[in-house]
Amino acid sequence: MKKHSIQTRRFFLALLLFSLAATPALVASPNFVVMIADDCTFSDLGCYGGQAKTPNMDRLCKQGMQFDRCFQAAPMCSPTRHALYTGIYPVRSGAYPNHTFVTPGIHSIAHYLKAAGYRVALSGKSHINPPESFPFEYSKGTTEIGKGNNPDWPVIDTMLGECQKSSTPFCLFICSNEPHTPYTHGDPSVYDPKTLTLPPHYVDTPATREAFQKYLAEVSFFDKQVGICLDLLDQHKLTEETLLIVLSEQGNSFPFAKWTCYDAGLQSGMIVRWPGKVEAGSRTGAMVEYVDVVPTLLQAAGQKKPRAVEGRSFLPLLTGAQDHHKQYSFGVQTSRGINNGPESYGIRSVRSERYRYILNLSPDVAFQNAVFKTGWWKTWEEKAASGNKQAMARLQRYIQRPAVELYDCQADPWNLENLAGNPGHKQVQQQLAKELGRWMKSQGDLGQETEMAAKEHQWRNRSKK
Repeated sequence: MKKHSIQTRRFFLALLLFSLAATPALVASPNFVVMIADDCTFSDLGCYGGQAKTPNMDRLCKQGMQFDRCFQAAPMCSPTRHALYTGIYPVRSGAYPNHTFVTPGIHSIAHYLKAAGYRVALSGKSHINPPESFPFEYSKGTTEIGKGNNPDWPVIDTMLGECQKSSTPFCLFICSNEPHTPYTHGDPSVYDPKTLTLPPHYVDTPATREAFQKYLAEVSFFDKQVGICLDLLDQHKLTEETLLIVLSEQGNSFPFAKWTCYDAGLQSGMIVRWPGKVEAGSRTGAMVEYVDVVPTLLQAAGQKKPRAVEGRSFLPLLTGAQDHHKQYSFGVQTSRGINNGPESYGIRSVRSERYRYILNLSPDVAFQNAVFKTGWWKTWEEKAASGNKQAMARLQRYIQRPAVELYDCQADPWNLENLAGNPGHKQVQQQLAKELGRWMKSQGDLGQETEMAAKEHQWRNRSKK
């Protein structure tokens, strides 16, 4: 009996070792390309049922896996990108307000993959600091489709050619500046503002429709950039050996998206293509977060996850070994220090597969941000001032919020009906409040005290010592 037990254990050990050896991640060093938009609400993408025309992303969905529950930890550019590149949540890394920086000494994917023999580069928008924590090869766009903070396609083209010729594995972050305001790229004439369907929480005015039209044009412009990326990988014969991830980033700058912890602010589109490893045309409802990208790439490269990295690899999802990943995702919004923002308006949130719980740390404070300076927002105010009840309700809901919010994201994807305090959802509310409290404690997040220290964590206010 004892002999049989030893033989059985040996058999399963051999089977495990064989399985690991056969895992795609350990066969070779794959290339990585991560492409990210800027201020793009995931549900506006054509491949997610939105009105934006996205033929290249539509094509990509047919070639890879589409994620329906991908979330980032902050609905603003800078903390989102710091978390994406470090695998560490915003408050723990120190990068939780906008225009921020991680605590000196924190490492990023650039450190980890360079040590593994990779060439690691970032082209386009960066919005990360300090430089020593992010030692990428950097380049900014110079061509018409890549000028300013957009990707520099000639530089990317050259890099891909060099890596292909020298058989050097690479990790490339292609960072668009679209569809961030001002909406000046793309062809707005493709969209008729009169026939567009506005999200249910918008105030319907001609100025809003025109702005939304221009925004959709920039979403299509980003999709065109995705097409350029796909073509370059094909031209350099790198498609088959490259794991490609396309992300939409946090929501757009219209109300109830960016700068908020509603689903439209924290949820992201994610499409992953890895020929021969990821099933073409597949789709998953498993919950993943941006902090999971670093450990996923590291595992795919056959590298161990550093202890400091908080995210969890979702490689088993990609290879079909699992169909579930996380039970909860977490979010933090720090409004102190944003453009035209309030002196303090902190928001914390936790999302289960179905429900979102939101804790507003300063419910007595009026919320505000840069959209209050736009022409279309003024038309909302004018419509509300004229006595339009719907406009009045929309403005009131955006500016003044209760301490606690709870939404059934399955029945209410736009998070319009607050269920907090509803007896039928008491247990759900209590459980999510408990999970959020546990997470905040693990992050060293002291709530309002952490919010008031936000400006100390902005790059322009860093210590000169």
